[in-house]
Amino acid sequence: MVKASVLEAFGQPLTNREYPEPGELAPGEALVRVEIAGICGTDAHLWLGQLPIPLPVILGHESVGRLERVGPGLKLDWRGNPLREGDRVTWASSINCGECFYCRLKRQPTRCLSRKAYGISYNASEAPHLRGGYAEKILLRPGSSIFRLPGDLPGEAVVGAGCALTTAIHGLERAPVTWGDVVVIQGSGPVGLAALAVSRESGAAKVVVVGGPNHRLELARVFGADATINISEFPDPAQRREAVLAQTGPHGADVVVECVGHPDAVNEGLGFCRDGAQFLVLGQYANAGEISFNPHTVTRKQLRMVGSWGFEPRHVDAALTLLASTGWKEKFAGEITHRYPLSEANAALQTVREWSGGKTVLLP
Repeated sequence: MVKASVLEAFGQPLTNREYPEPGELAPGEALVRVEIAGICGTDAHLWLGQLPIPLPVILGHESVGRLERVGPGLKLDWRGNPLREGDRVTWASSINCGECFYCRLKRQPTRCLSRKAYGISYNASEAPHLRGGYAEKILLRPGSSIFRLPGDLPGEAVVGAGCALTTAIHGLERAPVTWGDVVVIQGSGPVGLAALAVSRESGAAKVVVVGGPNHRLELARVFGADATINISEFPDPAQRREAVLAQTGPHGADVVVECVGHPDAVNEGLGFCRDGAQFLVLGQYANAGEISFNPHTVTRKQLRMVGSWGFEPRHVDAALTLLASTGWKEKFAGEITHRYPLSEANAALQTVREWSGGKTVLLP
């Protein structure tokens, strides 16, 4: 039997369950023993019922593990490296059909009409059950994008970066930072830190992070923020705007990246933009409500507003390449502050909800 922590009802504690060990694997399948699983901010939104998902579900879409068994025909990872039992791996959290209107015609695979994501889209009551990272083992479907990890890249770095880094890479591909840009990042959570890392790698001349609490802003400075603005010290939006413009210069930023998840942050972020700037809406993954919006601001300032959803396997490849470069793997691994056994998944989820640490992980 395989132990798992299961979300059975929105807003209620997770339940410890056991599921049968998978039998003979089908062609292309892979059974992975989970070594470390990240608690993503999206998991907290899912727990609250802010996205339509099936219940019960085994949460967890950021994981590293070891190949325990490999189905017939599965010989290579996404990069073309040979795969063998015992290899340490990670994988893209979603699978696209490759055939629908968005996959084939419009080339927007993150909007695939049949897209399914581990830890989100699979009903745990239906065999083979094990489709999420909050478990001792996960069974990967045929067609999953698996990446064999190099020996010098720790699992803590991969899960510390989690889906935040791949999400930020995709987003800033759609609203690119160019050499010498001034960037403002709203939010100092995992997505904000990842956007900070990508902005630095893209040649930003100055990066300002608006967020909190203090321990998150300290991490932002470790990640290379030139200035941080604590929202608790500037509780009024007008005060925050003055503080931001004092750092960017009176015209505002070239690129503003919203990584907060609260709708009001969108209106506030528009005020940080210079005329002709780019505004990337990256944090509104769940339906957290609506805002009153004046489109005249976009017209008058000639803004380019861009949204971004999820990521593709090629963004996982880019994230792993970035993590392998000097310094970044240590920074992302250092983002992990809380480690829990699988049996304490509720405490781990609560830690994320309360913003009481850095990155939180499970160690099944």
